[in-house]
Amino acid sequence: MLLAAPAGQAAAQDFPVRSITLVVPYPAGGSADILARAIGQKLGEKLGQPVVVENKGGAGTAIGAHFAAQAPADGYTLLLGTVSSHAINPAINKVGYDPIRDFALVAPVASTPFVLVTPPGSPFHTLADVIAAAQKQPGTLDYASAGPGTSNHLAGEMLANAAGIRLVHVPYRGSAPALVDVMAGHVPLMFDLQTTSVPHIREGKLRALAVTSLQRSALLPDVPTVAESGMPGFEVSAWFAVFVPAKVPAPVLQRLRGAMAAIMKSDDMEQKLRQIGAAPDLRSPDEFAAYLEAEVAKYTGVVKAAGLTSR
Repeated sequence: MLLAAPAGQAAAQDFPVRSITLVVPYPAGGSADILARAIGQKLGEKLGQPVVVENKGGAGTAIGAHFAAQAPADGYTLLLGTVSSHAINPAINKVGYDPIRDFALVAPVASTPFVLVTPPGSPFHTLADVIAAAQKQPGTLDYASAGPGTSNHLAGEMLANAAGIRLVHVPYRGSAPALVDVMAGHVPLMFDLQTTSVPHIREGKLRALAVTSLQRSALLPDVPTVAESGMPGFEVSAWFAVFVPAKVPAPVLQRLRGAMAAIMKSDDMEQKLRQIGAAPDLRSPDEFAAYLEAEVAKYTGVVKAAGLTSR
């Protein structure tokens, strides 16, 4: 054992000596995939070894996250985790991993808020209009989402709880078809990712009522937050962070953290994030770890209140 420890430390100091896999728990082509490929390219340059992006979508991110959690704890398998993989899905389903215990955080990457949108011909011009309508006729106001248990579904549940109103959830198989129906006026409301909603807002195909970040969005500076519209503390963000399996050797984790810190301070990474409507997350690993625990607790409460758990 005494001989094995120095050998293990030496191996960690030499890290990496081969290619690294960055698991994305979503199919190719989406925001997470685009972000992962940008990170992979920069991380490969920093570490001197290729970083291969591997898409493992399915089961609401559980397939990819479970795969990464079970991988050898040697630093050669990374996960681009999200609010879905680490806070929402584990609160609803038996995912086969613990989002806190089974992972070590390398670095937070970015976050993007949701925007409460309505068709341009809608009678709603503010969040107060929506709440007043829901109070006047409880259980008659619909909102669309990308499907049961998704973050935009839970954003609606959180709003209903905070405002003391009843909203009717209309689930779709993905955000794209849901947004099409909102723009067509078939459903009056949706919490959509800023990434996809801003172009439609600018073209006049959607009206923005409120954003779900605690501060106003730089892309929508004239749109108030939900928090400043009478719901103090209300926040829902789609965040991204890089994780490794728990028990990765400390020298390997520090090497990865150092490389990611340098990448996140680069101008090209900031530009790439801005292009997809995301803001860089420059919190320290300790700060983000505390935030992650709060997110897990928050969504566990939301899921329980909404009766969504299947665990």
